[in-house]
Amino acid sequence: MDSHTVLYGVIGDPIRHSRSPVMLNRAFRAAGINGAYAAFHVTPERLGEAIRGIRALGFRGLNVTIPHKIEVMAYVDEIDEGARAIGAVNTIVNDDGKLVGYNTDGIGYVRSLKEEAEPELRGKKIVVVGTGGAARGIVWALAREKPASIALANRTAERAQALAESFSAEAQVSAIAWDALSEACAEADVVINTTSVGMSPDVEAVPVDPSWLRPGAVASDLIYNPLTTAFLRGAAERGCRIHGGLGMFVYQGAYAFEYWTGRPAPTDAMREAVLASFEPQHI
Repeated sequence: MDSHTVLYGVIGDPIRHSRSPVMLNRAFRAAGINGAYAAFHVTPERLGEAIRGIRALGFRGLNVTIPHKIEVMAYVDEIDEGARAIGAVNTIVNDDGKLVGYNTDGIGYVRSLKEEAEPELRGKKIVVVGTGGAARGIVWALAREKPASIALANRTAERAQALAESFSAEAQVSAIAWDALSEACAEADVVINTTSVGMSPDVEAVPVDPSWLRPGAVASDLIYNPLTTAFLRGAAERGCRIHGGLGMFVYQGAYAFEYWTGRPAPTDAMREAVLASFEPQHI
């Protein structure tokens, strides 16, 4: 770092588990960019102060993770059309003092899902578990793939209903009761966990019972730490195809990198850096 280094970061609560600094600093090195990226623990009551701080310090870009993706929208100057439709922001670009919010979660997730597990989503029955900020981006991007249906389940039924209603014009999106989830999973082609259940350190927890899925279906988990969650392990034992969160994590970061720099992201180097961070000496 020197006086010309451009600053970037990620905010969340919690944040210590994040591999974003490892991945994005590697991306800057691979691209020959004088940038530095760090993780910052920001609690909900300090969110506004944090955004004012990155504006005052001249950060070029910021990633936003749990639990700030929705609330941060109140603190930016402009919101990209896609992020506005989604109702959540995970990437901020600082254009000479004007903060513009984007959402790269959905497009990153669908790119990963199609490349790694299910290239044809048209006509598929999809179940999405959880309705947080990441789920909003994913449902928005999935709707553009013309699936037969997207069923949303959340322990707080009102949240699932509200999210379904906000996307009902986009595709066949509906909310289902939590106690109907097992039946929906049995009929689904793709079941997606967007919650944090199963994330390190509580790695044995599962968001839904993997035995509910039918063999041959795709079990997908946004979590990338651990790389293979208990949910995915159980689904694989049942004969499902499994899709972890690493690809989405890499691609959402790649799209953010491109918004910030205007240059193609070195995705191979980014994936390599994240994988290396899981080796025993780094854990």
